[in-house]
Amino acid sequence: MSQSTLDDDDLFGEAASEMREDVEESLAAAHEALPAAADVWETDADNTLGALNGLKTALDVGDASDHLRDAKKWYTMGERADAFEDAADLAADIEAAEDLVADIEAAREQVTDLTSALPQLKTALEEGSGGDADAEGEAEAEAEA
Repeated sequence: MSQSTLDDDDLFGEAASEMREDVEESLAAAHEALPAAADVWETDADNTLGALNGLKTALDVGDASDHLRDAKKWYTMGERADAFEDAADLAADIEAAEDLVADIEAAREQVTDLTSALPQLKTALEEGSGGDADAEGEAEAEAEA
């Protein structure tokens, strides 16, 4: 009876290759889930609040955090099993992706704060200067008369 067997080293090498591929695929998926630079940079808003709301939406990292978590999980597993011959590139890629996701999330938080503060600031400026709304209302009343 003939049975094909693989030696443990062959199986381990195959598993290590698959783990590396899983890390690389998860990192690629994380980068794909990040916002495009053009979406963050360009706007077609009519006013500042519209631009900020558009930017806040564009700065959503989507599933990038989940994909990054998967990459770290497979990397950690492979690293602890000493499965990678050279994993410095994977570690550097994971760290760079983590930094980028953190930067995007921090920017989104700042934009969210501005989005909340801007209408209040506009109202305060209008009230403090006698109100642009009052001036516009007077001009409209004079035009109708």
